[in-house]
Parts: sequence; C-alpha cells; structure tokens
Amino acid sequence: MWAQIATLALLICCSAFFSISETALIALSSYRVKHLAKAGNKRAQTTLWLLARTDRLLSLVLIAQTLLNSLVTALVTAIAIASFGSNQTVLTIATAAIAFLLIIFAEITPKVIGATYPDRIALPASPILKVLMVFALPAIWFVNLFVNLLLRLLRIKTGADAHKQRLSPEELRTIVLEGGAFIPQKHKSILLNLFDLESITVEDVMTPRTQIEALDLAVPVEDIKRQLVTCYHNKLPVYEGEINRIIGILHVRKAVALLNQDEELTAEHFRELLSPPYFIPQETGVFTQLQYFQENRERLGIIVDEYGEVQGLVTLEDIIEEMIGEFTTSMPSGARPDALGWNEQGECLVEGGTSLRDINKRLGLNLPLDGPKTINGLLLEELEDIPDANVSVKFADCIAEAVQVQNQAIKVVRLVRSGAREKFTD
Repeated sequence: MWAQIATLALLICCSAFFSISETALIALSSYRVKHLAKAGNKRAQTTLWLLARTDRLLSLVLIAQTLLNSLVTALVTAIAIASFGSNQTVLTIATAAIAFLLIIFAEITPKVIGATYPDRIALPASPILKVLMVFALPAIWFVNLFVNLLLRLLRIKTGADAHKQRLSPEELRTIVLEGGAFIPQKHKSILLNLFDLESITVEDVMTPRTQIEALDLAVPVEDIKRQLVTCYHNKLPVYEGEINRIIGILHVRKAVALLNQDEELTAEHFRELLSPPYFIPQETGVFTQLQYFQENRERLGIIVDEYGEVQGLVTLEDIIEEMIGEFTTSMPSGARPDALGWNEQGECLVEGGTSLRDINKRLGLNLPLDGPKTINGLLLEELEDIPDANVSVKFADCIAEAVQVQNQAIKVVRLVRSGAREKFTD
C-alpha cells in the first residue's frame, strides 16, 4: 500500500515537472535567452535548441503528461478496489479526488510557479527535457505524423517562418518604456530619441534662417573683421548681398589667422578660404541626413526649399543633440534656450522663433507638430492674422499670449499652464 502511494506521489511530481517546465519555457523572454546564449551560457543554448523545436517539445510534454495522468488514475482505481472492493461510490469519490489533486498539484500550481519564475525554472529544466526528447523521439515522430496531416488538412502553416516574431518600432518603444529600473533614465531617453529620428525631418532640428549667423562679403572689410572677431561659431555660411546667395563656408580659424597678417585685406582674401556649400532639401529625414553627413564627410548643411530659398542651417551636432540631449554649444550663455521652464506662477516667456519641439520637450506640453515648426508660426496659423500684442490662444494644456509683435512676426510669447491663472478665458 505504501509503495503504491509513494509511486502515486512520484507520478504526480513528474506530471508537475512537465507542466511547470512547459509554462516556464513559454513565458521565458526569448531575447534574454539569446543574450545569455551569446554570453556562453550552456543551459541557455539548450533552451534555445528546445524553443527552435516547439512542435517536438509540446508533443513530448503532452505525451508524458497524458501517460502520467492515466497511470495516476489507474493506480488510484487499483488502490480503491484493493482497499474497498468494486464499490461504485468509492470509485467515483477516488476518481474525483485524484482529478482534484492533479488540477491543484500537477496543473494550476506548477503553471503559476513557472509563469512567475521562468528564468529560474526553464534553464535548469532544459537539459533534462532535451535528454527526454532524444529518447522519446520515435514516439514523438509517430504522433507528429498524424498532427502534421491534420494541420495540412486545416491549411495551417507551421515551421520556422510561422514562429518568427518581428517587433515594430512602436513595440520596441513600449519595451524601452517598460524597462523600469533595468534601463537608466538617461539611456531610456536616448533610445526613445533614436526611434523619433525616423519620423522627423531636418526642418524640425534646424537653426531657422532668421537666427543664422552668416558673413556677407558685400559689406566693407572692416565690418567683416569685426564680425569674425566677435562670432561664436567655428564655421560661417558666406553670402553676397542676400542670404539666398550662399557661395561657401568659411572656417573661422583660418580667417582669424588671416587677420594677423600685415597686408591689406579684401573680400577676395576671404573668398579664397571658402569651401563649397552643402545644400539639403528641407524634407530630408534626420536619420537619412545623419547617414549623408557620414558618407560625405560633412558637418554643416544649408537647408533649402523647393524653390532654392534658404530655410535654415543644420549641423552634425544638432542631430547628435537631438539623440542624446544638449551637451555643448558655441553660443553665449545668455543666448542659450536652456532657460525654458515654468516659474512659480506657471508661466514661461519664450521667443517667437523657438521650436515647438523644444517647447514640448522642456515644458512637458503637447503642442501640435504637424504644421508650423515655431510658436510664432503656430499662433499665426491659429489666428489667421498678424495680431496685436496681448492676444491669446488657448490650447489643450496651455494658453499662449502674444506679448511683443514686431516686423510682421510675434517676437515674444507668454505660455501659461492650463489652470495656472484664472484671468484667461476662451
């Protein structure tokens, strides 16, 4: 009797082993296993071997569990008959009791544990399952003959191609966002910015035309010298007369070396130092432009529209800062946009030419990005007119008030968080 009970317990434990292993392997992160396998983990390599043969693995588990559960039922029936005879009531109670035990100890509990600790269970169990699969290969092959025939009749495709899972950029973004404490916040921000590079153009990260510091060779040489001495950039676009006639890029260090010479300088001396300009269509994607910069060994490009009009300027540093955040600048501290931030009253003053993307990032807003690129352009589009000062527009999460209007453009805008001030009305 006790030997039969011990055998019964052993059979239930074996059934639980297959149940917990199957659930752990299914719940296991394939990317984590691949990482461990590449690092040389033998158990992870065995686990990948099993996952590559899912049909055989499932066949092994189901065959084993079916046989074990059948043996358990038969053994309980034999024990009941030996102890109480062929009493129908006793046999019914014994069958119900063993079904309850199998559900609790061989199904639900092992599966919950396997789903909770897939790494701890799947990796140690994989070598055992691999050995069992090798020994049970004839039985698995025989069963799979009928399974494959049925799948063909149902026109269900199987094989490696049917199990491939390719993550979309949105799914990858979700994985990064849910990385929690495993990914440092700065790293998470960089990864998310990388995903955004596919959806934005150079127009979104450029320095607008009105903010470009450029050198005009048509002005007197003394003015050129004065600008070179006080400029804050290593390279300057050079034009003649008006900004749309860019003739080259001047390396400021070479020009400063020229200023130290005794000979009298003319515009031609500076013209000889120019390198050819590099023009970029305004619809070029940021990620594509990053590749172009690398292939053409360029660091600065002039952005033009379909008519050849200059719209702005973009540098390699602009794109890198879009990925990892601002890390350097050649602008004086007073001209940097770092000061964007809410004050105690929930207000913020911004220049009209400030990029909407910068405003959204720094102030946590959701201003629309599918139209104008600056806060000035957004307000002009909403108002459909050049407003006077103190005209405001209400958006979903803030109110924008035109503070200063000059030369057909809004120069200064006050942003107020929704609910920060009650004096604004629709």
